[in-house]
Parts: sequence; C-alpha cells; structure tokens
Amino acid sequence: MSSTSLKEMRNGGEDYSNGHGGGVRDLYGEDCATEDQLITPWTFSVASGCSLLRDPRYNKGLAFTEGERDAHYLRGLLPPAVFNQELQEKRLMHNLRQYEVPLHRYMAMMDLQERNERLFYKLLIDNVEELLPVVYTPTVGEACQKYGSIFRRPQGLYISLKEKGKILEVLKNWPEKSIQVIVVTDGERILGLGDLGCQGMGIPVGKLSLYTALGGVRPSSCLPITIDVGTNNEKLLNDEFYIGLKQKRAAGQEYAELLEEFMRAVKQNYGEKVLVQFEDFANHNAFDLLEKYSSSHLVFNDDIQGTASVVLAGLLASLKLVGGTLADHTFLFLGAGEAGTGIAELIALEISKQTKAPVEKTRKKIWLVDSKGLIVSSRLESLQHFKKPWAHEHEPVKTLLDAVKAIKPTVLIGSSGAGKTFTKEVVETMASLNEKPLILALSNPTSQSECTAEEAYTWSKGKAIFASGSPFDPVEYEGKVFVPGQANNAYIFPGFGLGLIISGAIRVRDEMLLAASEALAAQVSQENYDKGLIYPPFSNIRKISAHIAAKVATKAYDLGLASHLPRPKDLVKYAESCMYSPGYRSYR
Repeated sequence: MSSTSLKEMRNGGEDYSNGHGGGVRDLYGEDCATEDQLITPWTFSVASGCSLLRDPRYNKGLAFTEGERDAHYLRGLLPPAVFNQELQEKRLMHNLRQYEVPLHRYMAMMDLQERNERLFYKLLIDNVEELLPVVYTPTVGEACQKYGSIFRRPQGLYISLKEKGKILEVLKNWPEKSIQVIVVTDGERILGLGDLGCQGMGIPVGKLSLYTALGGVRPSSCLPITIDVGTNNEKLLNDEFYIGLKQKRAAGQEYAELLEEFMRAVKQNYGEKVLVQFEDFANHNAFDLLEKYSSSHLVFNDDIQGTASVVLAGLLASLKLVGGTLADHTFLFLGAGEAGTGIAELIALEISKQTKAPVEKTRKKIWLVDSKGLIVSSRLESLQHFKKPWAHEHEPVKTLLDAVKAIKPTVLIGSSGAGKTFTKEVVETMASLNEKPLILALSNPTSQSECTAEEAYTWSKGKAIFASGSPFDPVEYEGKVFVPGQANNAYIFPGFGLGLIISGAIRVRDEMLLAASEALAAQVSQENYDKGLIYPPFSNIRKISAHIAAKVATKAYDLGLASHLPRPKDLVKYAESCMYSPGYRSYR
C-alpha cells in the first residue's frame, strides 16, 4: 500500500489518483481539515483484497459496493449482501444493546475501532449520549483496571524506562507522521482508582477517540502514549498477566530526565504546534510538569485545566438559576488536589476579570477542605505549594460539615476522589443555608462520586442544583423529574484542542480557558434551564465544540499566539469545516 505524503501534494491540488492505480478520492475534505486546508483534493492509493479488509482506516465491511468489490479484488471475501453505513450502524447498535455488562460494550467498541474506524466514529457521533459512558467515564475506569486481561493489540505508544536515550527513535516507529494531538499518561492516578501503571493506556485511547468524535480532529493525527516508569500497585506487581514494567515507580531525577527527553523528542519530531495533553498524573508531578513546560511547549493538563474550565462554565450558566454574579457567591471545595485547586484558580481569575479586583483578593471567596480539614493560614508551613494561595485567615476546622456551617457557602464542589463524602447532614445544611444550593459532585468514576443525584435532590428536598462528573439518571422527587447535569471534561477538551489546532497556537494561556468556559455557558438554552440543567445536552456536542474552538482560536489570535494566518473571517464556520466526517468514501 503506497501513499503520497501531504507535503508532496501541496502543489496546486491536482488529482493524483490516476497515477496510482485505483485511488480514493476524498469527498469530505476532512483528512486535510485539521492540517492547513491547502490540499484539494487529497488522494490516496488503497490496497486491495484481504489487506484492504484488514485496514481499519479503509475497511467498509459489507458497505463495499458491487463495483468496488470488482475493482479491489473483494469478490468472495465478503457475503453477497451490500449494507449501507446506516444499516451497519443500526445492526451494531442493536448488538451493543444486548450486552448487559458495560465492559463488554467497551470491548465491542474497541474491537470495532480496530476493524472499521469510520463506522466506530459514526456510531459514537450519532449515539454520543448513549456511548460516551461506554468509551469514557465510568466504564473506561473498569477497562483500565482489567486492561491486562482484555489487551488485544496495542493502540498507542508505550515508552518505558527501557527506552531511555531512544525516545526519538520510538516516536519514529509510529506510522503516522503528521501528529497534532498527543494524550500522555504515566498511569499513577487513573480517575479515582489510583496507580494502574501501564494499564492506564485506556485513558489516552479513550480521550483521543473523543477528540475525533466530539471535536472533529482526524484520527490519524492523534497519538495515545503511556509512559511506564513502574508502579507502586502491589496487586499489579504480583499479577503474572500485568503488561507493564514490574518494578517500583521511578521518581526524582530518573523520572524528570525521562520526561525531559520525552518532551524534547516530541517537539523535535512533531514540531512546535503539537498539543501535549497530560492526563492522570499524580499531583506531585502534574503541577510541576505543567509549570515546567507551559512556557516552552503547547501543553494542557485536562485534570487541572479542563476540569476547571468545564466547572466554571457550569457556574457561569447556573447564575441564571441562582441569581447574582460570580463574585456574589462563596465557594467551598472538598479536595485540594489538581482538580480542586485548578477549578478554584480559574474561578478566581474569572471573578478578577469581571470585577477588575486583583486575583489575590478574589481568592478570598474560595475555601478548600483537604484530608486535614479547612485550609487556613495557621497551616501554611506544612502545606504543599499549590495549596498555599488558599490558606485564608480562619480558626481551624476539622470536618466538611463544620466547614459548611462556618463558611456558609452557596456552592459546594467535590473533587476529592472519595465517595459518599457529601453526607445527608452536609446536603441538608447546604439546603438550610441557601434557597438553591449548587452542589457539584465531580469525582469519577460513579463509585467515587461524593453523592448521587438522588441523594442530592432528596436530602435537599428538591432545592439543589446538581451536577456530577459521571452520569446519573434523572430523579423523580415528589412528582417532579430532576435531570442532573454532567460536568464532563468532554464538553471542553475536544473543542479546546480543535481551537488550538485551527489557529496554529503555540502556547496555552488562562485567557483561552476562560474563553472556552464562557463559550460553553453560552450554549445552555432556556429549555435546558427549565429542566434545572446547567450544561447543554451532549447530542449537540459537535456544534458546541465548534463554538468553543472559535472562541479559543479568537483568543489565540488576540494574544498573538496563533501561527495560521491570515485569520479566518468566520471562525465558527471555519471550525465546522475543519471537522472530520466519518462517512464512507467512494473507492474507484
């Protein structure tokens, strides 16, 4: 199977297919969409027979037409029926719904992705609300826990300590050369499940499938990577089927050197504009990596920045229901790690932007509780550096319930990774203090959620406005149906990444995160508010992503960080035109 490189084709857009014996004409433009719009049309010569059926990028299964079966030596290799993509989708959704165990659905979706890429994305885009919990939280958490036993074939790059000194060579082993987004994890803090080592690969794979389905970034330009420095999980170290390095985690200089080599190799191999998204790193590394590389690379930490952006969007939208401005509210967090401090800082920045007050002052509206109680100034000496800005003047308070009573917050946010911590007493106290208490239980997966939707609505006697990190079903309370919102990062990061790509951004700035939050909040309709929702439905996610991408790109241009010039006149339309479409192409 031969192909012409993208660079070779930037010479006026001639049709190259005739010279390559039965090529594929790109009817949609998506394969060059998130490149630079210069290749029109893009053509590719395609293998025939069994090799075509075994290549997930080009395989169409029973959708190959009679003419294509003749032209590509497929006669006899397929049953005689011809199904269009819609019928294939209908059949597969029917089959998926027969599985009672979510993990079996996950495995079926992964098998489909390895067999027929376009059909996989067609299913995910058309049935996003039903399939998002399958390929992402909460099911992806269980998939990571059992990744060793369900592992079939590698879906990304594994870079371990064995590859130290050779990381650039390893990157060159990846078949796709034009990479625009890398999602990387070291597996130390997978969701709320802890250290899963090499088995954390399920997270980058899942995130990047959403970059394509929800943000329209081409699958071929996405690269999942797991950096394996060992694991401290004794169960995995003693598991004969564990697929990673069987040693304790490397730390300190050895760890820093490996990451430094990795970041240098990524930039050398893929250029200045490749987006590196850090995913599920433990607190002690996550903040340091983001701080270290944000000035030299295009980096984004979804746990710190993506979570913050999606939560801020929900808070901005909720003002329509609870009234007042952001500055009028008092915020109390349970959890002062990556997510908690990241959200807190973005709220403080937004209040600062709205009120023109310095961020040091706006932080005073935000209080955090960690495992030792309320973060107050008397604890300053013993606090980790990322917690210090939140140490305010107050007498020590040990429990969350006492903190709620003392601080009297209007907004309670859980980012602790500890389930069942928003107790009946906590929720009842919030309801007694506020006409409409805003309660966000953000920890994933569902088992780690601070409280369920049913508990929030029942204990608050229907007063609470509730959103969670993992999905919950609607709740009926005293004859009224409450629909819980989902503060899911998938609202933000696909559109955010698309905005960086279409503008050719070279750095990420906080102003871009604020722009993404405001764009998402603006997509909440009156119909959504009437149901008590503070997030729009996922069924509109590609439209939402286009609007987020446009706002992020606008900010990149305004800040002088965009390299794709000239600036498009209508960035929303431009973003939509850049989105990958999973429809089948006609082969000649």
